[in-house]
Amino acid sequence: MYFPSWLSQLYRGLSRPIRRTTQPIWGSLYRSLLQSSQRRIPEFSSFVVRTNTCGELRSSHLGQEVTLCGWIQYRRQNTFLVLRDFDGLVQVIIPQDESAASVKKILCDAPVESVVQVSGTVISRPAGQENPKMPTGEIEIKVKTAELLNACKKLPFEIKDFVKKTEALRLQYRYLDLRSFQMQYNLRLRSQMVMKMREYLCNLHGFVDIETPTLFKRTPGGAKEFLVPSREPGKFYSLPQSPQQFKQLLMVGGLDRYFQVARCYRDEGSRPDRQPEFTQIDIEMSFVDQTGIQSLIEGLLQYSWPNDKDPVVVPFPTMTFAEALATYGTDKPDTRFGMKIIDISDVFRNTEIGFLQDALSKPHGTVKAICIPEGAEILPVFLNTNRNWNSPVANFIMESQRLELIRLMETQEEDMVLLTAGEHNKACSLLGKLRLECADLLETRGVVLRDPTLFSFLWVVDFPLFLPKEENPRELESAHHPFTAPHPSDIHLLYTEPKKARSQHYDLVLNGNEIGGGSIRIHNAELQRYILATLLKEDVKMLSHLLQALDYGAPPHGGIALGLDRLICLVTGSPSIRDVIAFPKSFRGHDLMSNTPDSVPPEELKPYHIQVSRPTDFKVSAH
Repeated sequence: MYFPSWLSQLYRGLSRPIRRTTQPIWGSLYRSLLQSSQRRIPEFSSFVVRTNTCGELRSSHLGQEVTLCGWIQYRRQNTFLVLRDFDGLVQVIIPQDESAASVKKILCDAPVESVVQVSGTVISRPAGQENPKMPTGEIEIKVKTAELLNACKKLPFEIKDFVKKTEALRLQYRYLDLRSFQMQYNLRLRSQMVMKMREYLCNLHGFVDIETPTLFKRTPGGAKEFLVPSREPGKFYSLPQSPQQFKQLLMVGGLDRYFQVARCYRDEGSRPDRQPEFTQIDIEMSFVDQTGIQSLIEGLLQYSWPNDKDPVVVPFPTMTFAEALATYGTDKPDTRFGMKIIDISDVFRNTEIGFLQDALSKPHGTVKAICIPEGAEILPVFLNTNRNWNSPVANFIMESQRLELIRLMETQEEDMVLLTAGEHNKACSLLGKLRLECADLLETRGVVLRDPTLFSFLWVVDFPLFLPKEENPRELESAHHPFTAPHPSDIHLLYTEPKKARSQHYDLVLNGNEIGGGSIRIHNAELQRYILATLLKEDVKMLSHLLQALDYGAPPHGGIALGLDRLICLVTGSPSIRDVIAFPKSFRGHDLMSNTPDSVPPEELKPYHIQVSRPTDFKVSAH
């Protein structure tokens, strides 16, 4: 994980004596986020009992009487303490004279992380004891009065980012974890980016922010949905996977430009990069084409991008699905490093190696390879390019083939070549996974491949419209969703060879992660009905409302949804999307803080006509 410089300063600062403590630039960082909105800095102390925040006091405040509220971050020798709030830290002098004994007792007896209110005078630190790295490092507070607002019991862990805590413990006590500098930074940056996105869409481009229902109906295809019982026997609501149908209906309704910070729900079980409930920046436009959507999103990200990161450069490069798969083995390639897949089929057209002959003799058969720089040091197997070529395959490779392979792969001493043979898509997919695994191995050994400060955006386009179903390859399913329009050049294929039809679907990829996906939609009811009923064999009655709407003058339209959680995760360099969500679920989809999901008494289920079969209690005897 990449730690910004302000966090490194925090680590160094907390290990020093209190008068020399280095303050993280938390408060100034937050203020820079606010200033980046090109608006006046908000008044943080309006409507509350404090006069100032802990992070804002400077030499310009000398002599002022102030009231501060916050948590006791640290105390040293009952002489000084550091007070913390959302805006930063400030040093407070604990009075030592007899007349202030009651104030001293409050501040000395209160446990760390207790909430206190102090009033006093802003004074200069003694000469030579200023801390230039600390925003409030030139001043301190000479306390006159103090009030203990709430004492803190012994904590399950320290509120410090560098204190190791299990994720389960962090989630169980999430309200404490939220006090950490990293979580504060992540959530405030998320808020700032969303605000800028709203400003860009609504104020600059005329979008309308519209909320859509959370209680909906089941939809065909896609991810599994959460069901919500109703009081009508046997009838259920469904939590929407996305506002897809609603935003299309808004286009039919003439709203023209819609967006929403949308809550979405998918019952996808245990997946490390997913949450059962998540957030999308959901967008739809009328009278737009693919290029228009892409330009809109590039401008949106450029406008909302944090000032403490390198600027976003537009336009983003574009790659077709076929190119991405052939070159990187995935439809979400990480283009920050090379190790591209090379087709070496021609090198082995006349080979005597059995498995290569067998692969090349089949339809779509191919031989592919990637070169791992310095790979001989991490995986001493297969085709090393050193003089020995220590691989069981090497004995069967002719000298001319070896030289041609070295030329194509541009190998150096101590590089390693990984080779696979088989059906094109499977061979590429396998090497794509090996490419990422090898990159991880190399980086654990100090080889820098992926710059953590680099943000490499990429559009992937021209996806297939349909894929064969895994459980029944003779049947089709939508590669994206059933409302995606076919590529204009491939419409005729729908009636002859639908498997070959491309879609007007586009994905936005960042550093090997899909952060957004969208498409131009089908706005013709007849075409939509044909795809649903004939090709996908779906029950069109479930979508009768949409089909009817398309018949009533639906404009051409298209849109996209950005995964907000994943985007913020990448921007902040967090290891998990759970680190950019205030109250996330665990890996298993549980809320460890409130112990959710929970059981419901049978009498509360009766109005919903539901009976639950609960596991029977039993005891296992040991023998």
